[in-house]
Amino acid sequence: MTSVAQGAELRISVEAGADLTGLQGYFLQWSGSTVVVCSAVTDEPAGVLQDDDVVAGRMAEMVVLGPTLVSADAAIVAGAFIGPSADGQAETKVPGTDVTEYVAGRAFEAAAAAGNLIHAVVNCVTPHRAA
Repeated sequence: MTSVAQGAELRISVEAGADLTGLQGYFLQWSGSTVVVCSAVTDEPAGVLQDDDVVAGRMAEMVVLGPTLVSADAAIVAGAFIGPSADGQAETKVPGTDVTEYVAGRAFEAAAAAGNLIHAVVNCVTPHRAA
């Protein structure tokens, strides 16, 4: 694993433990020493995938801290707290309500529908529960 600070963001390169093709902007989680896409709303995110086509065993780049693009799972309002949905996309997290789920960042802009790539700032170094 390598880490490179680029301006106000921290990106790391890690090995993909599964086929991540077409999942740019999705939240990833650790699976041993590799990363796979988050597959439950309660998964602890490790970062956001930057690459579009990464197969298992290849290196993937993810943003751990700072600005990034995320793929929306549904409509998101600008300024909303976000974290992984059941398929690894970003969804709104409500502090005090979604207490078993992780807040991994905040949306910079609104998403009108699922699949939209929007700008967000993430902190997957120390994500916190939406409490």
